[in-house]
Amino acid sequence: MKGKPEGNPRGLVLITGGVRSGKSSFAEEMAEESAKKVIYLATARVEDDEMRERVARHRSRRPSNVRTCEEPLEPHLILEKESSPDSLILMDCLTLLISNRILHDLDSHGAVREGEDIYADERIIDAAAERTFDYIRKFTEAARRCLSDVLVVTNEVGMGVVPNYPVARAFRDLSGRANQVLAAEADQVWMVVCGIPQRIK
Repeated sequence: MKGKPEGNPRGLVLITGGVRSGKSSFAEEMAEESAKKVIYLATARVEDDEMRERVARHRSRRPSNVRTCEEPLEPHLILEKESSPDSLILMDCLTLLISNRILHDLDSHGAVREGEDIYADERIIDAAAERTFDYIRKFTEAARRCLSDVLVVTNEVGMGVVPNYPVARAFRDLSGRANQVLAAEADQVWMVVCGIPQRIK
């Protein structure tokens, strides 16, 4: 992939881009080139065949010496447990973490699911989004404290059409705010477009 990292990653690194932009592959290359012990922190929930296939593809790309930790709701616990200057933790991805937490919060506060549709009062949605945002700040603080280098993969979700229902709009807005929080604290920020990474911070 063009646009190789400028030396080894140090500290907190945010890697963003659109769907199928090549951001995960770039993050994995960056982790491998670090020569550190790599821990892959997965936030995905495997709940259907499409996600199962996606996860299998990601797993097949990883070297056999990469250890995987799955934590869909509280990845800061992995950062605290695995913190070591000899390791690199790659979390893929922040966007799924946001989705997991906001849906979990909505389910806990009376939202109604009908198939893939979710119905909730606007106040419940707003409160769920704010609690999720509070957690993202907590996660960011844990990433800054972590002795390991931390790579976080995220998505740019706000470049398309405006979603036509409230939960999706809340998720889109929250994702943008969360990316800004991570980017502000990150030592490096990369954006991957069409498989080409560019450092923007």
